[in-house]
Amino acid sequence: MNHILNLQTTAVHGGARKDDVFGAINEPIYMTSNYRIPTDGTPVDWSGIHSNIYCRNRNPNQMVLQDKLCALTGAQDCAVFASGVAALAAVFTTFLNSGDHAIVSEVCYSATNLLFREYLPKKYGIEVTLLDTTDTDAVRAAVRPNTKLIHVETPGNPTTGISDLDAIAAIAQASGALLSVDATFAGPVSIFPLRHGAALEIHSMTKYINGHGDSLGGCVLGNTDLIDRLKELAMVNYGGILSPFNAWLVARGLVTAPLRMKQHSAVALAVAQYLETCPGVRFVWYPGLESHPQHDRAARLMNGQYSGMISFDIKGDEKAHQKFLDSLHLVTHAVSLGDVESLIVYYDKNSDKLPHYSAIYQEGFFRFSVGLEDAEDVIADLKQAMKACGVL
Repeated sequence: MNHILNLQTTAVHGGARKDDVFGAINEPIYMTSNYRIPTDGTPVDWSGIHSNIYCRNRNPNQMVLQDKLCALTGAQDCAVFASGVAALAAVFTTFLNSGDHAIVSEVCYSATNLLFREYLPKKYGIEVTLLDTTDTDAVRAAVRPNTKLIHVETPGNPTTGISDLDAIAAIAQASGALLSVDATFAGPVSIFPLRHGAALEIHSMTKYINGHGDSLGGCVLGNTDLIDRLKELAMVNYGGILSPFNAWLVARGLVTAPLRMKQHSAVALAVAQYLETCPGVRFVWYPGLESHPQHDRAARLMNGQYSGMISFDIKGDEKAHQKFLDSLHLVTHAVSLGDVESLIVYYDKNSDKLPHYSAIYQEGFFRFSVGLEDAEDVIADLKQAMKACGVL
């Protein structure tokens, strides 16, 4: 078929099918730990990354998921792991060695922050500069002769800051460094880092890729030579594999990702527009709002779908914030993001996750993952909770 498939069709049909002997339309779950090794002279890749030998190396459900992710993103290859953190650690430990230097988004997922602030420098002798990667000039100025990796989160977790991927990719290429981009906050259908010069694209598949809050997983996408190195070190020898069952769950969720992201984005935009005009709200950041500091970048990078992630705060003390959370009925107070239901978590002013460079966050704020509910219902729940805590 020569016709180029659109995104939603690719989500359904993309990737090579691994049909079973019974002709099942839905992919079976291959619950086996090892495989029969050929005795007919067929070449065997004993590294395991190109042959079925042992489930820690690869399995059919993992292969189906990887193929579908490649079809959606245009990547040459993909490696999937047991969690998003396992995927991140795989990248950092595969492509950084003792004495290397990494430039990293200061606003990033807590495990990424801990890896670069504590474990990688102290245990492995890796030099790290954490900075505001939405400031392209700061990234350029931080490059050293031994810079081997620039790692960017965009949108940033938890503030939704947008880094200029095209400009940072040019900086990385000129310095001989790899650019890795954690795009978990946007998912693989709202932003395409590889198209903007990233060498590696990373997602916590637990979030928007799976989308149903029922399995963990992480993935790294890129060129085959880089992904082969990841698979051999981190999958085969570190063993952070994704189980066949979780691979099957994530692949099932991925089929509806384009449809879900349209709803997440539409509802979040409506909610953000309400919050922007609400007298009880201290600030709101959402990449789809023209008031967002990097809205123009987001418009260029995110294809008109700005995901479901909002950061905002209400005009009240810590007691009011807790009362607000306790008064929510539809929105769930919980960590994680990208689920079908709306989730919210509060970073108080003593949180070590607050960015140091922006005074607007220093009183604390909410990270709000808008789900698939109707916007009217989500807004009504926020409004009644704000009334209950006395800010409206």
